[in-house]
Amino acid sequence: MRTTSTLIGASALALTLAACGAPSEQDSGSADAESGQGPLRVGVSPVPHGDILAFIDENLAEEAGLELEIDEIADYNTPNAGLVNGDLDANYFQHRSFLNEWVANGPDAELTYVTDVHIERLGLYSETYEGVDDLPTGAKVAVPNDPANLNRALTILETEGLITVDPDAGETATEKDVVDNPQDLVITPLEAAQLPRSIADVDAAVINGNYAIEAGVTEDANVLAWEPEGDDYVEKYANGLVVLDENSDDERVQLLAELLHDERVLEYVRDTWQGVVLPVNADGSLAE
Repeated sequence: MRTTSTLIGASALALTLAACGAPSEQDSGSADAESGQGPLRVGVSPVPHGDILAFIDENLAEEAGLELEIDEIADYNTPNAGLVNGDLDANYFQHRSFLNEWVANGPDAELTYVTDVHIERLGLYSETYEGVDDLPTGAKVAVPNDPANLNRALTILETEGLITVDPDAGETATEKDVVDNPQDLVITPLEAAQLPRSIADVDAAVINGNYAIEAGVTEDANVLAWEPEGDDYVEKYANGLVVLDENSDDERVQLLAELLHDERVLEYVRDTWQGVVLPVNADGSLAE
């Protein structure tokens, strides 16, 4: 069953964290996880995560003996809070860098990253220009404002020779750590979900793959550059299946992890998103 959550943004996070104080609700929500029975409720971003789970639900799950309840969630805060308060058994929307950042700044909870599934490539898109060299002096460039993806966005701009970032800033670099900006780019961080809507108001925007696909940016705008694929690309940025540590051995979770790497799923991802979404094998390598 595929459902859509209407909880979004900071208000949703506040509500879900408040629910942590209701023991009866937590006990009810975790009962199935402890027993390994009943549907596995998974919180996902709608695209491509929700589509991938829907493909599994429609084509593989019944034969494998797995019942899924897919809960689509439009923001990046609610899915982890849902694990903490027992509303979800698992989530699938984030990479390790985001998870580590959330845990460092969130409630005291042990979350386990079960397996890599896919990478959504960040791209530098423009509705006006066809190449990086076409960007004018003073160009307005929008980037994601969450720490992990902001650093990825700055890396694209730096790789393309547009800026230089202070190397001491590490993976938490922000626009304030730009030490050389020869074209005087105006770099504006925005909430990731807002970036596709902002592209008409800026010269270029670095957009997360899921939001670019969902908004049709991949079809309507020019890709000026893709993020570089370093040796640790998968380890840092593959989106994967996450659960509470205590539920990592749940048979349903392990079965879903196996199905996510079924060759039929890998083929579905390749054929559907044509290089914007890259499937990842169970061993952590990019699927050819």
